[in-house]
Parts: sequence; C-alpha cells; structure tokens
Amino acid sequence: MIHVHFIGIGGSGLSAIARLLLESGYTVSGSDRILTPFAEQVRKAGATVYVGHHPRNLTGADWVVRSSAIADDNPEVEGARHAGIPVYKRADFLGRLMEEKTGIAIAGTHGKTTTTAMTAWVLSELGRDPSFIAGGVVNNLGVNAHAGKGKVFVIEADEYDNMFLGLKPQIAVVTSLEHDHPDFFPTLDTMFQAFEKFVNLLPADGTLIVCADDPGAVALLARVKKDGRNLVSYGVHNEMTINTSLWVQARDVKPNERGGFDFTTITNVAGKTSTSVKVSLQVPGQHNVRNALAVLAVVGALGLSRRKAAQALAEFTGTGRRFELRGEVNGIRIFDDYAHHPTEIKATLAGARARFPQARIWAVWQPHTYSRTKTLFLDFVRAFKDANEVVVTEVYAAREPQEDFTSAEIVSAMPNLSAHYIKTLPEVTEYLLKNLQPGDVVLVLSAGDADQVSTDVLKELQKGS
Repeated sequence: MIHVHFIGIGGSGLSAIARLLLESGYTVSGSDRILTPFAEQVRKAGATVYVGHHPRNLTGADWVVRSSAIADDNPEVEGARHAGIPVYKRADFLGRLMEEKTGIAIAGTHGKTTTTAMTAWVLSELGRDPSFIAGGVVNNLGVNAHAGKGKVFVIEADEYDNMFLGLKPQIAVVTSLEHDHPDFFPTLDTMFQAFEKFVNLLPADGTLIVCADDPGAVALLARVKKDGRNLVSYGVHNEMTINTSLWVQARDVKPNERGGFDFTTITNVAGKTSTSVKVSLQVPGQHNVRNALAVLAVVGALGLSRRKAAQALAEFTGTGRRFELRGEVNGIRIFDDYAHHPTEIKATLAGARARFPQARIWAVWQPHTYSRTKTLFLDFVRAFKDANEVVVTEVYAAREPQEDFTSAEIVSAMPNLSAHYIKTLPEVTEYLLKNLQPGDVVLVLSAGDADQVSTDVLKELQKGS
C-alpha cells in the first residue's frame, strides 16, 4: 500500500487530494502549522495529521506532495530529499490521478470553485458517481473531494503556480480570465500564456467551453480558435459575442423567491436551436447563472440530459465560504465569502443586494496579499458600491513577507463610501457588535483567516439573545 505524505494538508487543495487518495486505498499522512478545519476533516477520514513540520513526520512515506506555499527549505522537504523520497507539487501529481478517466478541468480567475462543485453535484445526481476535487466543500455532498467509481473526473484547475498545467483534461472550461496572482503572474499577458498552455493540454478531439460574457475568456478563445477542437460558448446576453457552432444561452433571467434567479436556456447544436430548458437557482447572483450555464455545457458535451441537470441545479445549495450563511441572530445575518479579487467582491455584493434589496449591507474585507492589493488598488476602491458600510482590515500577507503598505490607504481612497480601516480582527468584531442592528446583513470577504470574525460575532450575539 502506497503511503503519501502531504506538507500543507490543511489547505483546500491538498486536503482534497488526500481525501481522494484515502478513498482509493492509499495510506495518507500530512502536516501543517495549525489544525485547520480541512485538516481536521481529513484526519477524521483516516489520515495521520501532524501539527508542525519535522522530518520525523515522513516515517513510512513513499511519496511527498507539497503545497505551493511550502518553501524549498521546509524541514520536511529537505528531509524527504535527504532520504531519497520523491517530492511533488500538485502540478506533478494530479495528472496521474486523472489517467483512464474523462477529465473535466474547470479553470478561470473567478467562478471555478462553484462551477466545479455544481458539476460534481449534477453528475452525482445523474448517477455518474464522478471523482472530483473542489476548492471548497460541496454543501450538497458534504466533502471537497471524492473517489468515484464512474468514468468522469471533475477537477478545479487552479492557475496559481501553474498547477493546472499538470492536468489531463478531455473537457476544459474557462469561466473568466483577468489579471490575478501578481506575485506569480507579473502581467495579464503572462496569465494568458499560462491559460493558452492549459487549453493546449486538450487532445485533438477535446472540448473547450468558454464564457462569452467574459472579455478575457473571449480573447483567449480568439487565440486558440483555429486548432480544430470542439468549441462551446455560454452566456447571458441575448446575442452571443463570439461565433461558435455550439452555444448555451440564458434568457428571461429574473430574481426568484428563493434568493437566486430563474431563467430559460436555449442551446444551439449544429446550427439548430434546441428545446428550451427552464432553470431555477437558489444560490444568489447573476454570476451563478453563468456558472450554471457552464455546467449545462459540460452536461451537453457528455451527451447527458440537460433537463435532468436543470432539476439537479435547482437543488444546489452552494459551496463552503461562497456566500455561506453562518447564522442569523436577532434578524442579523452573517455570511462568509471567499471573494478576494475586485470582480469577485462586486459580484458577491451584487448578489447580496439582489437577495436583500432593503437591508443595510456590511462588507468586512480582509485584503489578501500585498501584491494583489497594490496591483489592483483602484479596482478594489471601486468594488464596494453595493455595500452600505465597509470595514477593511489589515492585509493578510499569506505567502508574502511583511511590507510597510497598509490597507488604510485604500480606505482613504473611498471618499463616497462609509468605509473604516480597523486593523485587527478582534477590533473588527468589537466594532460590529457595537453597531449592528436587526435586519443588517454582514458579508465577511476573505481568503485568509477573517472568517474568525463571523464565528466570534455570532457567538457574542447568541450570548445576548
């Protein structure tokens, strides 16, 4: 039995791979600096999890897989190399998991986690028992990964550190393409080059599915359009912005009583418009209409029933830390969301405003990495128009060293908003508890540790209720 050790097992990416390997019969161990919820879940599933990094944690390991955040001088990386144990990154490791499967790789600057989760859920409901790896917990399934017995493997294709270039897809989805991760992609063009390489992983008979509403995805398609692959576009606009022989389109998009949107899909196959299919979502935001269209395009590429897929989409309840309702006390609703890019923040707040048109909406934002915050400074300043109150914490440095830059500079550039710079998370919690009123909606926007604010605010509100 092969023993795989994961350095950084507490992250969403490695914990998902670890869970899939456990279900496939591997022996799994791992380590991280703290016992995160993901690490605790994989520990309960059967992995041995160590808190802290030390070469002794490698005992018995045949392979080592490390997170992109783990440096070369990590003691376990050095220990593995000294012991002659192969050390892989996700990009080196994931391709072998997809062998002999029909790989569906879902990429994009935004939307890939939810679209991956939607696809995994729909294919499960259609009886395909897919293998999948998602960047968050699929609420309907209760896990972020599964080793299915079916022929399909659905995977969130993460562009950071070129992870997605190690995949072996038969179907590739590109939901969006904007500049992000400036610490790894200095320019938008370097991101385009990586996505072109990703698309080129498709075989000659592969299928590329792109969002026609996203300028970056459309520009990418223009670069790769002549390679002969099957091309499918999807979008909400009545007139498709690109000319592909296959497309899926949403029409008559309207808010519904469940907090999501109802719409009708029209599909073009071989120049003929097919019968329309009605979809009713309970997850908020028009961006989720597009995510659902991507899933229907995948379903069509697999030759499965779009009508049955629409029924499954109606039951989809979302993904962990994607507009996730943490609780409601005294009429105050607290949500967590992973949004950490200006476009994601705008989409999340627009979805909140559509669902709660009369509410006072609080956006509590923890900037993630100095490089992203500074590179996209003006875009962040403009991203909060649908919020009534904005609270900005200090930057979560993540993998980057501490800098002199402070996110107070962003708040000072928001003159038309009620915006406040509050440095620490405990201070944010205290401020919210003093100012929240019944009927308020709080969105904690963070890819770091600011979800602790949600936990602490709810705890204190419950004490006083």
